Amino acid sequence: MSIELFLQSGWFQWIVLPLLIFVARISDVTLMTLRIVFSAQGRRSIAPVVGFFEVLIWILAISQIMRNLTNPLTYIAYAAGFAAGNYMGLFIEQKLAIGMVAVRVFLRKDCENLMDKLVENGFGVTKLSAMGTQGSIDILYTLIPRRSLKQVVDLIHQIDPKIFYAVEEIRMASQGVFPPSRDWQVWQTVGVRRK
Repeated sequence: MSIELFLQSGWFQWIVLPLLIFVARISDVTLMTLRIVFSAQGRRSIAPVVGFFEVLIWILAISQIMRNLTNPLTYIAYAAGFAAGNYMGLFIEQKLAIGMVAVRVFLRKDCENLMDKLVENGFGVTKLSAMGTQGSIDILYTLIPRRSLKQVVDLIHQIDPKIFYAVEEIRMASQGVFPPSRDWQVWQTVGVRRK
């Protein structure tokens, strides 16, 4: 069978083409999710490259839909690929765990114990005294590689599983005490410098 006959066959039109559109859409939406994350983190050298491939794949997918407007399976594949691509992009972004986060822990007791545990594990930590709605509290503040978040949360839960803490993304930081990790090689490209 020649390539022309295969491209015009029902097998290609109703199975292969929708499958290709589905895979292309997963790919471009996954790249879109990663590009947004890289842009939010200020990674100016990575985001445009990812964006280039994202748009290139999208153009290929949409051009196939425009050529096959009478095939409803291409629409379904396009929409399903978008949904699956969102899931895959978030899954990959979580697994990569790139960047830094700030963790604030609000304690009424055991502050020194948690502070010691964090320092023992190589994390820099700052203690602040504050007044909350239920009286005086201590706040521990630490900037950590996102990859270390589970370790820090485990240390917090060792002290008390009901401790209130908050985590937020950090776009840029300078100086400080950070545990040694390969994240610094990547992170230094956006302006974070280790002491």
